[in-house]
Amino acid sequence: MATFPPQALPTHRTPELVVAPTWRSGDWNSHGVDCPFVFRKEGRLGMTMVGWDGIGYQTGLSWFEGGRWAPPRLIFARDASSAHRRHNAALTSILRDEQLLGDGELLSVDGWYYGTYHAYPDAGYESGSAVIGTVRSRDLLHWEEYGELLHPEDGGAWERGGLYKSWLLRHGGKYWLFYNAKDRSEGRWVEQTGAAVSDDLVRWRRVGAEPLLPHGGADAPDARFASDPCVLRAPDGTWVMFYFGLAADGHARELAATSDDLVTWLKSGDVLVDVGRPGTLDDWHAHKPAVIRNGGRLEHYYCAVGRLGSPRLIGDYAQPERRGIGMAWSAV
Repeated sequence: MATFPPQALPTHRTPELVVAPTWRSGDWNSHGVDCPFVFRKEGRLGMTMVGWDGIGYQTGLSWFEGGRWAPPRLIFARDASSAHRRHNAALTSILRDEQLLGDGELLSVDGWYYGTYHAYPDAGYESGSAVIGTVRSRDLLHWEEYGELLHPEDGGAWERGGLYKSWLLRHGGKYWLFYNAKDRSEGRWVEQTGAAVSDDLVRWRRVGAEPLLPHGGADAPDARFASDPCVLRAPDGTWVMFYFGLAADGHARELAATSDDLVTWLKSGDVLVDVGRPGTLDDWHAHKPAVIRNGGRLEHYYCAVGRLGSPRLIGDYAQPERRGIGMAWSAV
């Protein structure tokens, strides 16, 4: 069975957010920044991220310039004419090089870049059961819908409550779509991770009726959630799924699992990025990983959530947390 590559275990992390919310009412990323996705395009290091503005999610793009991440630009907005994107448009993955120690270059298909997103049907924070859709772009700035939507009601009982963050990759002549979803439990639902496959990025079929990565036992770091997959291939052929777990203590941490075939997964048991000390940028959650090699190190971008001493008022919304993008890394 595949084993976890030790070079993927981060040993350092930034003391400050590398991308932060603006705190300005009316900005698409005013209240929080979430769900990083890192890549290269023609050698240039880029990142998409999801912004929360008190109404719903929208997606921005930043480039790494002059030793820092530039202020992100909105590239995938909500669409008032769309039944499922009226309030939310969270682009979380674009087809890219799948090698863990590769360059993360985006892969084009017939001149198009393909990405996947999820969208909740109602206004408010993750309100309603979300769907997953596919979009395509020639320039990363203008996106058009493509293919079928993945609906929660068409899947197993474990995903009937709604679909979350997705990860798109190409392998063996097929496209794989990994995603987490929640069940319909009242109150304390659970989240787990499964997959769908496609021959053409239009029609999807689920890989079994059960999750491929279930949540763990009561004392596990993923006791409630095993979520937000980032799937890459190590030099020995091992597939590595970076994901986050939510434990019974209420904290989310970055974890990992490995596989030989993308279907059977073994959890490594390692906590890759733990929550920080009180008062640090990630003292509440360290989760939602995105990984890329950059020079001599493997960089793990993640959503860092820290507690605020008192809620921050943005317009008429009281934001209870500081949510942005952090980065941990290891030498390779």
